[in-house]
Amino acid sequence: MVKRQTAIKIRKTHRYLGIFLGVQFLMWTISGMYFSWTDIDEIHGDHFKQMPPKATSFSNLLGTDSLNGVEEIASMELLEIAGQPYYWINGAQLFNAKTGEQKKSVSEEEALQVAADHMRPDLKVSSIVQINEVGPHHEYRGRPLPAYEISYATSEELKAYVALNNGAFQTVRHRDWRWFDFLWMTHTMDYQGRDDFNTLLLRGFSLLGLVTVLSGFLLWFTSSPSVRKVVKQKNK
Repeated sequence: MVKRQTAIKIRKTHRYLGIFLGVQFLMWTISGMYFSWTDIDEIHGDHFKQMPPKATSFSNLLGTDSLNGVEEIASMELLEIAGQPYYWINGAQLFNAKTGEQKKSVSEEEALQVAADHMRPDLKVSSIVQINEVGPHHEYRGRPLPAYEISYATSEELKAYVALNNGAFQTVRHRDWRWFDFLWMTHTMDYQGRDDFNTLLLRGFSLLGLVTVLSGFLLWFTSSPSVRKVVKQKNK
């Protein structure tokens, strides 16, 4: 059997690791429970959207050879902005697909119409602002800027985002999503940007968590009367 001094060291190691890691273990448990009990479609805000979004069919569109200032096309997407068709070329240039004219950006009125095509018609807009930069913890992080932030008169602090450069509807954010985002940060332990699942901090705590569990098993083995009885019988 393990000597008494060794058993005491194991017990102290397990105890102090438990105290040190306890808060993070609690956050992992709480966030894991929240993730498993929530509907991810509701977190994405699908219940605030028109599903599928309102769309218009177009005909008699110009060919790409009629667009001024376009030499080579690596990518192209057909977008609808306030009922008008536009080509989004190479992720950088926007052209009216009917007239061939280049469009530099979308207006607030056009952004509101884009949002109206994607959001439920019963939702009322309370304000619209243009955002040019966001921090690493902002709910719109990692998406095209500048953009329009459209707020709605709801108890969920609902917001929709429309890119200013091409008028594309980006995403919806609301209170439950923000709670999800906060708990996701505590789960991944990425306190810088919230989205990195390979942080050194997470890896370190995971290893220490494994040591804590193993030390608990070892502590049980060294202090269990049943184990001691079996060992004594073998040594006779």
